Amino acid sequence: MSTRGSTSGVVYVHSSPSAVCPHVEWAISGTLGERADLKWAAQPAAPGQLRAEAAWSGEAGTGARLVAALRAWPMLRFEVTEDPSPGVDGVRYCFAPVLGLWHARTSANGDIVVSEDQLRTLAARSRGGESFAHGVDEILGAAWDDALEPFRRAGDGAPVTWLHRVG
Repeated sequence: MSTRGSTSGVVYVHSSPSAVCPHVEWAISGTLGERADLKWAAQPAAPGQLRAEAAWSGEAGTGARLVAALRAWPMLRFEVTEDPSPGVDGVRYCFAPVLGLWHARTSANGDIVVSEDQLRTLAARSRGGESFAHGVDEILGAAWDDALEPFRRAGDGAPVTWLHRVG
């Protein structure tokens, strides 16, 4: 029996070549320990690409394992969220080609949490207001938000597949 808490989250595959979609499903299935049957739809922001969403539940740390599995295909655009659970912060992961992976802790309402150490480091290395503002954008993942936002909007109203880990 696991000592880690139960949590949930969502996998957003914002864009995937159709040939990769079955591999993405297998990777999610292998990570969750159950079959993932995603409902793929056209991604209007990237003609010829497909998108899907899957809500999941499992033990804390499952989000990181999903990200590790999905990084096998560097052409994907995806996000994985993991909700906070007792004693464990929430987390949001974003992946975009060229930019790579970004992640941050999240609060109960989904806001990015910036730690004291991050702020102290940023203040120490900043050379003025513009430098500080750029550093805040880096901490908050602004480049990933800019890169993924057109793909997020294209999925508004898309169906969500619910996945629940057994065990």
